Amino acid sequence: MSRPKRSRRSEYRFFHPITTRWKDNDAFGHVNNVEYYSYFDTAVTYYLLRHDLIGVTDGEIITVVVETGCRYHASVAFPDEITVGVRVARIGTSSVRYEIAVFRNDEDEAAAEGHFVHVYVARAGMRPVPIPEASRAALAEIRVEG
Repeated sequence: MSRPKRSRRSEYRFFHPITTRWKDNDAFGHVNNVEYYSYFDTAVTYYLLRHDLIGVTDGEIITVVVETGCRYHASVAFPDEITVGVRVARIGTSSVRYEIAVFRNDEDEAAAEGHFVHVYVARAGMRPVPIPEASRAALAEIRVEG
């Protein structure tokens, strides 16, 4: 099986810098796989908060993660500086699929890349609702055609 080509920074629309932490490393001396999901969540949530699209503790509509995945290409380790690239691949009625990449230091190719699917739900009852127009517009700003 051949490995897919690694994404490049130019393929992403929003970037969020993160400094790795000592605790991110595992016994093998590199960032543990579960930390990448935290990086994904941090970058996506930062984008939503920056655009005032969600209220973490208030608001009638929230987002919940229903699917994630990650492919690892190269190791990242503390004290690397990483940049998390985010793009929107699909906007549905109540869900959005983000594609996310972790770039190590100043490298142009992704060390890891994955996806993250949010469903918009009513806080009361936790049932899916249509993506609000303000959210849809902000998501469209980082959408790529695929």
